[in-house]
Amino acid sequence: MVEEAGPGGGAPRTAAAPPSRGPARPIDEIPAETAQARPTGVDELDRVLGGGLVPGAVVLLAGEPGVGKSTLLLDVAARAARGGRRVLYVTGEESTAQVRLRAGRIRALDPALLLADETDLASVLGHVEQSDPDLLVLDSVQTIASAQVEGSAGGVAQVREVSSALIQAAKSRDMPVVLVGHVTKDGSVAGPRTLEHLVDVVCQFEGDRHSRLRLLRATKNRYGPTDEVGCFDLSESGIVGLPDPSGLFVSQALHAVPGTCLTVTLEGRRPLAVEVQALVAPSAAPNPRRTTSGVDSARLAMVLAVLQRRLGARLADQDVYVSTVGGARVVEPAGDLALALAAIGSREDVALPRGLVALGEVGLAGEIRAVPGIGRRLAEAARLGFRRALVPASSVDDLVPPEGVHVLGATDLAHAVQLVMTAASPAQPAPVA
Repeated sequence: MVEEAGPGGGAPRTAAAPPSRGPARPIDEIPAETAQARPTGVDELDRVLGGGLVPGAVVLLAGEPGVGKSTLLLDVAARAARGGRRVLYVTGEESTAQVRLRAGRIRALDPALLLADETDLASVLGHVEQSDPDLLVLDSVQTIASAQVEGSAGGVAQVREVSSALIQAAKSRDMPVVLVGHVTKDGSVAGPRTLEHLVDVVCQFEGDRHSRLRLLRATKNRYGPTDEVGCFDLSESGIVGLPDPSGLFVSQALHAVPGTCLTVTLEGRRPLAVEVQALVAPSAAPNPRRTTSGVDSARLAMVLAVLQRRLGARLADQDVYVSTVGGARVVEPAGDLALALAAIGSREDVALPRGLVALGEVGLAGEIRAVPGIGRRLAEAARLGFRRALVPASSVDDLVPPEGVHVLGATDLAHAVQLVMTAASPAQPAPVA
C-alpha cells in the first residue's frame, strides 16, 4: 500500500527559482533596437518578412518538392555572407558536394558561407557552438533527429524536439534561423501543428511545376504583415525577384482576339494584372467539356449558368475551355466579370475593345457586385497602359479613377455585355495559307 496525495495536496511539483535573465523591467526601459529587422538582400523576401530577418527569429519555409526552397535559401545565405555575416548552412537531404554544385550554378559562393551535412541534432548544435554563425539555415527540419528521443526523423516527437532545441539556440544567441519544412498532399506543413505555433514566421513557397513563376506568402508573421506576396522567377541559373510581374500574365497579341479579357487580382495587397482567355466551341458529346487552367472550375460553372439563364446564351451544347496567361491563378470573385466577358466574346466571335479591364463579382441574379481595392486595381491597370475600365455601378460614385482611365459602371451582366459589345469589333478572319 502506497499513500498518494490527492488533488491540491502535497508539495508543489515546481518550486520558484531565480529569474534566468534577470528581474522584470518596465516595458519602456527595454531597448527595441535589438529586434529591428535586417535586410536579406532579396527585396521580394524582405517584402514578405516585413523588412528582413529579426535577430533571434525562427522562420519556417514550407513548399512542395522541387519548388525552389533550397535554391532561394542558398541565394539568401550567400548574400548574407557577402554582407559580412557568418552563415552556417546545414543540409540533411543532400551532400555538401551537391549543394556546392548548385551554389556554383547560381553564383552563391563565398568564404563566409559555411556548409555542413548532418542529420543528428547534437552534431548540428555542435556546429553552431563551433562556428558561432550570424545566420543558420537548416534544410530540412524533418531530416534531423535526436538520439535522446525515440522515433525516426520526421516523426512528431522528433520534429518537436529538433524545433525546440533550435528555437532555444536562436533566442539565446540572437541568431536568426531559417528552417525548411516539408508539406503534405494537401499543401499543409508536415509534422505536428506545434511546429507552426513555436516558430515566429511561417512562409509558403508556391508555384506550378510547369511555370517559372514562384509566389512566397507569409501565413504567420510576428514581425510584419501577412498580406504581402513575393514573386520570383526560377530558372536554371538561379532565382531572382520580380518587382513587376504583371507583364508575365498579359499576352502580347498584335490584334484583338475574341475570348480574351483582362482583370486585376489582389495577391495580399499586391495588384496583379491577369489576362483570362476562353474558347467556346460546338460539342458533339452528350456532356460538353468544361476545362480550366488557373481558374476555379466551380466559379466557371456558376458564371456559365448565369450567362445561359440571365442572358439566354446557348452554352449547354458547347465545350468551354478557360485558361490564364503565364500560369497565374484567378481564385477571387473579382475575376467573374472578366471570365463572363471572355466566354461571351468567344461564343459570339467578337473581340473586346483593346485596353479594357473588367472588375466585378457576378451574382446568381446576374448583378455585378462591388469588390475591394478597386482603386489599387485601376492604378495597376493604368500603369500598364489600359485606358478603359468596366466596374460595378455601385463603386463609381466613390471612385477617383487614375488620370486617363475612362470608367464605365455596370449594374448587371446584361448591362455589362451591352456596354462592351457596342465598342467591340467582329473577329478578323484568319489568313488562308
